[in-house]
Amino acid sequence: MKRREQRECIFQLLFRVEFNGREEMEEQAGLFVEDLKEESEVREEDESYILVKYKKVIEKIPEIDALLEETSRGWKTSRMGKVELTILRLAVYEMKFDEDIPEKVAINEAIELSKKFGGDDAPAFVNGVLAKLAGKKQ
Repeated sequence: MKRREQRECIFQLLFRVEFNGREEMEEQAGLFVEDLKEESEVREEDESYILVKYKKVIEKIPEIDALLEETSRGWKTSRMGKVELTILRLAVYEMKFDEDIPEKVAINEAIELSKKFGGDDAPAFVNGVLAKLAGKKQ
């Protein structure tokens, strides 16, 4: 599985957070992986990467959301579309907490996710928020 496919899986799993309680998410993660395995062959290392990164992002959501609210003046995370918020959370995690992903790659991949899963204005919105955040130190 390519990194982009893994990222899409992480996005799809993170998206479920908006509709399920934290206590339900372990079961949701299991169901997601089962569905994924039915659709295609998933290597053990792909499954591990997806689940580990998903859990790391979940742990950082309060910090990520604080950064998003600080950066996107006039846009509380509660007002953002759920797709865009999920994409931003993943991208901010990659930009600020994942040393293996270059900042430019995180931004580009977030824009690609927003083109695929978001509305017409999603790519511009995601790019605008992440461009403001780019280069800022924590």
